Amino acid sequence: MSLPGSGGSHPVDADARVFVISVAAELAGMHAQTLRTYDRLGLVTPHRSAGGGRRYSPRDVALLREVQRLSQDDGVNLAGIKRIIELTEQVSTLQHRVTELNAQLVRAQAVAEQAAAGVHASYRRDLVPVRRDTALVVWRPKPRQR
Repeated sequence: MSLPGSGGSHPVDADARVFVISVAAELAGMHAQTLRTYDRLGLVTPHRSAGGGRRYSPRDVALLREVQRLSQDDGVNLAGIKRIIELTEQVSTLQHRVTELNAQLVRAQAVAEQAAAGVHASYRRDLVPVRRDTALVVWRPKPRQR
């Protein structure tokens, strides 16, 4: 991700706390008081500096723009926007968990295959598996007559 308006030449962490409220408001096309209101309502909660000042990340600015779009273009009220944000975060968290579980499953399958290969390698070669649907005849020599 690059800084908004930077032409994309300087990559920045999407969660880097780089913008004070006035800059974030300008980048989002909003008034700083709107950002304070959104913070109070829990819509977009920026990080705080040691002195208590709000510090917005590029991800926060993108979220501010999305809140504005939902409100102005789609007519969604602020309570609805908050719920959309919560559900979007929940979906993201669940997608991340599914990715983790898939990776865990792949590792477990590899371990199981390795264990099965070890068992197969330990089979005695003089024993031959017989299918269950195959008739088995046991040969017994006739007792010797004396």
